[in-house]
Amino acid sequence: MPLDPVLTRIDCDLPEAVNRLIALLRIPSISTDPAHAADCDSAADWLVADLASLGFAAEKRPTPGHPMVVAHVDGPGPHLLFYGHYDVQPVDPLDLWHRDPFDPALEDTDKGQVIRARGASDDKGQLMTFIEACRAWKAEHGTLPCKITVFLEGEEESGSPSLVPFLEDNAEELKADIALICDTGLFDARTPGIVTMLRGLLGEELTIRAADMDLHSGMYGGPSINPIRVLARIVAALHDDAGRVTVPGFYDGVPELPDEVARQWQGLGFDAGAFLGAVGLSTPAGEADRTALEMIWSRPTCEVNGITGGYTGAGFKTVLPAEARAKISFRLVGDQDPLAIRENFRKMVQDMLPPDCTASFEGHGASPASRMDISHPAFEKARAALSEEWPKPAAYVGCGGSIPVAGYFKTALGMDSMLIGFAKDDDAIHSPNEKYDLDSFHKGIRSWARILAALSA
Repeated sequence: MPLDPVLTRIDCDLPEAVNRLIALLRIPSISTDPAHAADCDSAADWLVADLASLGFAAEKRPTPGHPMVVAHVDGPGPHLLFYGHYDVQPVDPLDLWHRDPFDPALEDTDKGQVIRARGASDDKGQLMTFIEACRAWKAEHGTLPCKITVFLEGEEESGSPSLVPFLEDNAEELKADIALICDTGLFDARTPGIVTMLRGLLGEELTIRAADMDLHSGMYGGPSINPIRVLARIVAALHDDAGRVTVPGFYDGVPELPDEVARQWQGLGFDAGAFLGAVGLSTPAGEADRTALEMIWSRPTCEVNGITGGYTGAGFKTVLPAEARAKISFRLVGDQDPLAIRENFRKMVQDMLPPDCTASFEGHGASPASRMDISHPAFEKARAALSEEWPKPAAYVGCGGSIPVAGYFKTALGMDSMLIGFAKDDDAIHSPNEKYDLDSFHKGIRSWARILAALSA
């Protein structure tokens, strides 16, 4: 089936595609807020109806939380599973929005037209790029180029509590040759990327306790142990002078970057000075022998996300606090074992405690990293297809954040994922005034059409 008529159809039908996206964006499907449960149902219903209009056998599937949308269409060639999520983040603080977040509209900016609304970029605009590509194929050829399963979640923004049980219960139905995930972004406005590395995440909340009450610093300061001092010493000891993490065994399972991927990253022209300068910084920290891009995408980290203890209100209160707390997160890569790192971190803390102090821990998630097997032929086909659409060649890139669904597809369904998205760094996802560039939406649809053609050839 020829591709060119499909691309022409996409160009001609762009206004209608924008209108369909705007209709979906009007539904306030905030998964974290029970008051919007009916809206999440409505969004799922909207997507089921839209997919059914394209010839998919589409259903809304119940879960203990918000429903999943599952749709199948048969066809020749490979079986592709496409994933996106229809739920969105809350909109607070509402007074910082320039317009009603659920009254979407096209806006003119100095960088071109954007679609402004909550969910425009994360993830309704992204998932609709794939559906619109399928629509164009169907309109031109009366069928889709291969077998496709569409799987849309309604709880991604609230921790995906129903996802793993649903995958396990429906594994045979959902298994495919490869998964396609559209919840990432471009490297820059001219360079698309296929994410092949996702860092895992381990969270620890540490509490150091000493005396059984806050103490007067004039009466007890000196002979009494101060939990803040103890906590500060532990936090300071988590890195050495070269920026490496000192938790025993932390670097077990950390791979070196493959040469081919390293060459691609070098060719991206990443400007660390500009990257840091945009947020008021100037000098790279972290591991002294690594580039900034390596540290963001392919190296593990340990960061302190918050510290509390003692009196933090207005004015001054001279106390020795009874306890001090820190929230510490570890971004993980390669084959690092989050449970082993948790155990080693806790033992390191216990070994550093002075007399009269105790430590308690609360874990906040422990997900391993995900690495995609780029030797799978679909990766090079998709990279070539993306390169045809965008001004610069597509690159295999990393992602500093964590997208657990890719790991779940690997563990529950036994398949790799290609993460391809068209968001931009300034889309303000999770923030007021979220937007999705019209160019991202348009070229995203064209990109998926090209990828479907390439994978189906």
